[in-house]
Amino acid sequence: MSTVRVIKKYPNRRLYDTEVSRYITLADVRELVMKCVPLQVIDTANEADITRAILLQIMLEEESGGEPLFTANMLAQIIRFYGGTLQGLFARYLEESLEVFAKQQQQIQQTWGEGPLEAMGRLAQRNMQIWADMQQEFLRAAGFDRDSRREDEKPVR
Repeated sequence: MSTVRVIKKYPNRRLYDTEVSRYITLADVRELVMKCVPLQVIDTANEADITRAILLQIMLEEESGGEPLFTANMLAQIIRFYGGTLQGLFARYLEESLEVFAKQQQQIQQTWGEGPLEAMGRLAQRNMQIWADMQQEFLRAAGFDRDSRREDEKPVR
């Protein structure tokens, strides 16, 4: 088994996964990317590496549906770096920034055992329960505990 999964793109525009010996879709390629499977897409017509083009096509589909990741302003700023003297530096900066961000997300997941939003929600629920328990104790100490009233002191309904 190769360390890099080879996908072949045929002239009929179909993608063929050489590892599982079957045709796949862009959605399947996206799933491989999501699972961090290293892959390379080769155009069988000229043996060119078209991995970037396929990944850009997946990004375009993602950007077209639902909530886009990139704003028009962000895209315009990225376009301005093409051909400039800082293009290489900018590309390296973006790549390293994304790697650091991904590592931080992984550390948060390992530390909290879930996504940060779920963990913060769980923490907020726990804090609300502590607050409610503290209020209940305060009311009980002040003599306002409904459950500790005698039967004759309970309000009539």
